[in-house]
Amino acid sequence: MKRLTSALLLLLLAGCASGPRIDRSHPSVGHDNRIQFVVLHYTNANQERSLSLLTQGEVSSHYLVGDNPPTIYQLVDESRRAWHAGDSEWQGRTWLNSSSIGIEIVNPGFDQTPNGRVWYPYPEEQIKALVVLLKDIVKRNNIQPRNIIGHSDIAPSRKLDPGPLFPWKRLAEEGVGIWPDANAVARQQAYFEVNPPGIAWYQQQLSRLGYTIAHTGESDTTTRHVLATFQMHFRPERFDGEPDAQSAAILQVLNTSK
Repeated sequence: MKRLTSALLLLLLAGCASGPRIDRSHPSVGHDNRIQFVVLHYTNANQERSLSLLTQGEVSSHYLVGDNPPTIYQLVDESRRAWHAGDSEWQGRTWLNSSSIGIEIVNPGFDQTPNGRVWYPYPEEQIKALVVLLKDIVKRNNIQPRNIIGHSDIAPSRKLDPGPLFPWKRLAEEGVGIWPDANAVARQQAYFEVNPPGIAWYQQQLSRLGYTIAHTGESDTTTRHVLATFQMHFRPERFDGEPDAQSAAILQVLNTSK
């Protein structure tokens, strides 16, 4: 009798250790992928320093793309949340660490000189490696090209990366980003040269594209920061934060091509 009691107890303990019995025969259709965005950064450091910062400190990212050679390092599993976005917002979603994959790219950023900032370009082989990585991430997670964004896009008052020399147009040509059609922009620009929109229009259109901006109707500091960030992404040859017909045309084309 004592042996039988012990055997039953062991069976009960084994059942508890294996967890509850769960019926998984009724899956819901009301769900989607946790990963909605890919956020691109530059490290503002060399490769050795970048690896140290991203593996030994509080900041982390899912991937790091080196520069010499352009090795792709996975630092955090995609199922885990990496600490790369900080205080951020895009398309009304806040704190994008929880809904994004972060990719850091080894690049010094810029040097401050007496003549202004001098930005560092991205080597061709490094961009090729990045494109391969992005295509794989996009395919596995069904991420829309317009949801591949820069750190500056989600935090325009704090961040500048990946900077004006980052090849967003090249990414769009590879299907892992968006870029406005040049002919459509030219047509819209001609219209806006004659009919310039007010600042409230810019705020509305920037918000529609995904940026976080208050609809004040005034050209305040935040609006200029956001507009400059948009220009750095889609019109990098001039990103002064001033409204103009070309910026308006690019916004209009991007928002009507959704």
